[in-house]
Amino acid sequence: MSALRTPPPPPPPSPSVGEDAGDVGYSKRLRPRHMTMIAIGGAIGTGLFLGTGGRLATTGPSLALAYALCGIFAFLVVRALGELVVHRPSSGAFVSYAREFMGEKGAYAAGWTYFLCWATTGMADITAAATYARFWSVFSDVPQWIPALVALALVLGINLISVRYFGETEFWFSVVKVGALVVFMAVAVFLVATRHPVGGQVPGLAAITDHGGLFPAGFLPMLLVMQGVVFAYAGLELCGIAAGETENARRIVPKVLRTVMWRIALFYVGSVVLLALLLPHTAYSADQSPFVTVFTRLGVPGAAGVMNLVVLTAALSSLNSGLYATGRVLRSMAVAGSAPRFTARMNRGRVPYGGILLTASFGLLGVGLNYAMPAQAFEVVINVASVCVLGTWGMIMICSLLLWHRARRGLATRPAYRLPGAPYTQAVTLLFLLGVLVLMSADHGVGTMTVLAVPVIVGVLVGGWFLVRRRVAEAARGARAATGGAPRRGPGVS
Repeated sequence: MSALRTPPPPPPPSPSVGEDAGDVGYSKRLRPRHMTMIAIGGAIGTGLFLGTGGRLATTGPSLALAYALCGIFAFLVVRALGELVVHRPSSGAFVSYAREFMGEKGAYAAGWTYFLCWATTGMADITAAATYARFWSVFSDVPQWIPALVALALVLGINLISVRYFGETEFWFSVVKVGALVVFMAVAVFLVATRHPVGGQVPGLAAITDHGGLFPAGFLPMLLVMQGVVFAYAGLELCGIAAGETENARRIVPKVLRTVMWRIALFYVGSVVLLALLLPHTAYSADQSPFVTVFTRLGVPGAAGVMNLVVLTAALSSLNSGLYATGRVLRSMAVAGSAPRFTARMNRGRVPYGGILLTASFGLLGVGLNYAMPAQAFEVVINVASVCVLGTWGMIMICSLLLWHRARRGLATRPAYRLPGAPYTQAVTLLFLLGVLVLMSADHGVGTMTVLAVPVIVGVLVGGWFLVRRRVAEAARGARAATGGAPRRGPGVS
């Protein structure tokens, strides 16, 4: 029997001097078209396709202002990440940059915060996929946890094969999402221009002015949904992680980011404005995609079903991206000793399957959540994920600020592609992220509970560091020995 066993894959080569060990062993099989659609599609997911319905019902048309404001800061975060990528492409992305500028403690905090972000986002995506599936009558009587489990198994299988399979799947997922939004916006503009009734409502400004105006529930609800809007933009950082598996990342990433942000802003702000012009905000609800609501009211045969298939694709795409990202980030941490050793393992397709399986195991908690409380599952996990997104974006801006500071001292050179307005843009963005966290505490209910959970998360991270710091120190000594005594990137372990 031993002769029939498949031999283990060959170990990756040792890192060269100054190279992050977590970047060794990957195949460079992602192409520019993959990067473009990963950057666009990564930010177009359940936050827009499902979450917008409930937010429109709560805040009204002012939701478009919230998307515009958050979009500005999302652009600054992505631009800062782009500068870091051009500085040094890495599959560990901001975890690797945190290691370079803040040492292993920073990398540890960044990595586990990001893991928690995508682990909880995966639960939201699984919940959204199960919710969308129940749109069709064939699934209406099926318990919600069953389609949630099927969605997880499908996307997990895709991720475990190779990065090329991930790239191709995410490319076509993104094509479907972007294509559907373009079609919706074209139809919506036609309906508004011709004043064609939608479910008895004549599109136009009257859908806003006759139903409470821009702020039907006041100004505060618009501020309180900021955490959900930030969550909707989550995924933009995926292009930074994917850069580590792309040839010529320093040339490709700036080209991608120069065009992707205005497209995403158009899709988000433009879609919300059109939704507000087509129907009163009271026509939308949290349990149905607003795009499905419009086509259902429009009465186009089969259109609502097609759009529901699109939003189901968006949920699967986001889940696909989350498994990909956490697999790479966990491997970067594992080789440094701050994540379980098995998350560093790669299969023959050069896929870090250990980290992917760990994230998928948390997805099973999402399946259980859909079993225990199907009605509240989405909102519960989206709030936890939003806090982690704030932490991840904050870490990116801190790394960008430290790169600027190091360049001012003559210890580093900033690339030509850089965040404009540094260091003021980093400071303003960090204040904005802190402000969103404060606003969450004012949202009595799930939001307040989520903010109260922040000290618990911090406490767990601190306790976890004391558990792994000895292993981190051993990994650092091993890295120095492997590179002939050259220090690991970052100021070391303390």
